[in-house]
Amino acid sequence: MIDEEVDEVIKKTCEEIEKRYEIRFIEVGTDKDHVHFLIQSVPTYSPKKIIQIVKSIIAREVFGKCPQVKEKLWGGEFWTDGYYVATVSEHGNEEIIGKYVREQGQEKCYKRIYKNIEKPKQYNLWDYM
Repeated sequence: MIDEEVDEVIKKTCEEIEKRYEIRFIEVGTDKDHVHFLIQSVPTYSPKKIIQIVKSIIAREVFGKCPQVKEKLWGGEFWTDGYYVATVSEHGNEEIIGKYVREQGQEKCYKRIYKNIEKPKQYNLWDYM
C-alpha cells in the first residue's frame, strides 16, 4: 500500500510541516504498511499534539494526492488510533531510538525516505516563554 508515490507525498509533507510548525523530522522511514518517524520538537508541544499534527496533515495530503490509497484501506483510515512515543533522555539517546525505529515493521522492508542532515538545533524552553 505504501509505494514510491506515497513515500514521496509523505516526504514532501514532512518538509512542509517543518516549515509551518516547530517540528523537525530527523528521519522518516516506511515499510509495506507502516510509517516510522524520529522527530524533534519544542518542549511546549506535547507528544499528543505532535502526533495529531503529523497524522492529520499527512493523511489529508496522501488522500488528496493518492486517492487510490483510501480505497485499499480497511475503513478508509490512513492511521490507526494508536502510537508509540519514546523520548530522548538520560535513559535513551537519539541513536538508540533511531535504531528502534529502523528495526520496526517487516524485516528488510524498512526504507528511509527522509534524513535530515542538518545539525540538530537544541531547543530551549526559555526561547518560547
